[in-house]
Amino acid sequence: MESDRPSRRESVPLKPLANSPENVGSDTLESMEEGRLPDNDSSPTEAGDSRSEAGPEPLSTWRILRPAQRARRFCREHKQLIRWICIGLLCTGYAVFLLVACIRNFQRALGLFVLTCVVLAFLAYRLLKRLLAPKLRRHKNPHGHPCLNLCAKRGLALAALLFLVLWLSLDTSRRPEQLVSFAGMCVFIAVLFACSKHHHAVSWRTVSWGLVLQFALGLFVIRTEPGFVAFQWLGDQIQIFLSYTRAGSTFVFGNNLVDDVFAFKVLPIIVFFSCVMSVLYYLGLMQWVILKTETPLLIRPYLADMTLSEIHVILTAGFSTIAGSLLGAYISFGIDAASLVAASVMAAPCALALSKLVYPEVEKSKFKSEEGVKLTYGDAQNLIEAVSSGATISVKLVSNIIANLIAYLALLAFINSVLSWLGNMVDVDRLSFQLICSYILRPVAFLMGVAWEDCPVVAELLGIKLFVNEFVAYQELSKYKQHRLAGAEEWAGTRKQWISVRAEILTTFALCGFANFSSIGIVLGSLTSMVPLRRSDISRIVLRALFTGTCVTLVNACVAGILYVPRVAQVDCTSLLNTTLSSSSFEVYQCCFEFFQSDGLEFGPKALSNCCQFYNRTVCA
Repeated sequence: MESDRPSRRESVPLKPLANSPENVGSDTLESMEEGRLPDNDSSPTEAGDSRSEAGPEPLSTWRILRPAQRARRFCREHKQLIRWICIGLLCTGYAVFLLVACIRNFQRALGLFVLTCVVLAFLAYRLLKRLLAPKLRRHKNPHGHPCLNLCAKRGLALAALLFLVLWLSLDTSRRPEQLVSFAGMCVFIAVLFACSKHHHAVSWRTVSWGLVLQFALGLFVIRTEPGFVAFQWLGDQIQIFLSYTRAGSTFVFGNNLVDDVFAFKVLPIIVFFSCVMSVLYYLGLMQWVILKTETPLLIRPYLADMTLSEIHVILTAGFSTIAGSLLGAYISFGIDAASLVAASVMAAPCALALSKLVYPEVEKSKFKSEEGVKLTYGDAQNLIEAVSSGATISVKLVSNIIANLIAYLALLAFINSVLSWLGNMVDVDRLSFQLICSYILRPVAFLMGVAWEDCPVVAELLGIKLFVNEFVAYQELSKYKQHRLAGAEEWAGTRKQWISVRAEILTTFALCGFANFSSIGIVLGSLTSMVPLRRSDISRIVLRALFTGTCVTLVNACVAGILYVPRVAQVDCTSLLNTTLSSSSFEVYQCCFEFFQSDGLEFGPKALSNCCQFYNRTVCA
């Protein structure tokens, strides 16, 4: 032992650094885990021989900290068990809370009950998939007769086609405009097939399944009562959730600016939504809900090895959908939230189907299965950093939106001024970019299923979306909707002030996409910065993907036109027009229009004064 002392004395100069306040605790725990006393390099047996020299103080410290070290070791050894116990306790507490809430007031707890059922359905699906998938693979017979398989597939396709024809013939007997939407859908698909890169390589099975899935989703959302109510409820909840942005906006900018200035009212929603999405990605909820996402940041590791067809799918999906943060901004405009959510959901399978129609796969893909495909959880190290990084990232998006709005609206005003100057030379009044679009794209709007009298306005909005961006187009659509809800006259001279509810819904679907010429630079810049080696490949197919993404939104609108049925509640015009009215509304306009078209006897004595208060007709003179 004496021979060991000089070596320990030689290490004395290093002790002050090791015994600094921040290292005392960690060194003590490390030494205890190694089975020796703090500040002692010898083993426990050696430590017992030198107790008289070390003194009682290190030994007493070791005894005090020994239970903590045992607890730490126990937690490390039984980490999984403790985790499951905590999850079980939390689930039990949540179940008790939900049960008590439902017993007290089920209507009040209905939203929480529905969300719980959705989560349980996802968990049950994952469990059944994990348990039954291996058995189904073993019992699957891959050596079936090829002729029988082909006949079964063709029989199934023929049955589906007959069902569609029968359903359309029965369903469109009362609403012939649905047939126009169906014809428009066929025309857009035929045009895309004519523009296909490899006609012989088109996988009609993939195309058919994508369109069938889109139609099934649309049927559930638009036509069935549970689907319509669910998405309407979801849209309402999104609006309520986004309204919390006002708390932060009014604190920073004040009530006056938030109420009156567009930038302070709408753009903070993007900051809030981006912050929430960052938190959801950190927690892994977005990766759990969206197993295969097309977000560029998540597919970055695979871009270098993707085929041209797969890159075309990525570009088409980006052009035919909108960012989640912008979804909140469009809802704040007054655009129907349920239609926006439904359009985003229905666009996903349609984008895959039409992308494979335009650019079929002719190469061997390296991503045939999900094995090896891992989704990123972001760079945030904790929840606070996720909140902060989400808000910080949104600043760039907000600044881009502001810059683009200023630039494109100014450019549009300049173009309209030049066109008006040129038009005056040939006696064409009020020639503008919107007027040109209203003529060129009017057939496209009609093929969507829009009434002919609304086609000029819808075509104008489609032109703004394609040549400027969808942000400006949705802003213009919201103005038409506000005019309708305020009960304004339908026509102001030769120009319509609002369009029908059906036209609004179809336009909402048609505008729900990133496909515009101004976005080409954004897409090329973001993707080529990730994979510079694929710059030429991406540049070669970006215009084709832009055209495909535009057609995806148009086909989406056609499907909505096939399935749309009016859900406007009937208004008792006699009761409405015989009450004291202080302001107009769309219901008042409808009732007054009906009153002016009739002799007015059945509407009561106050109907004439109420209608003449808001609308100028010859009977009011």
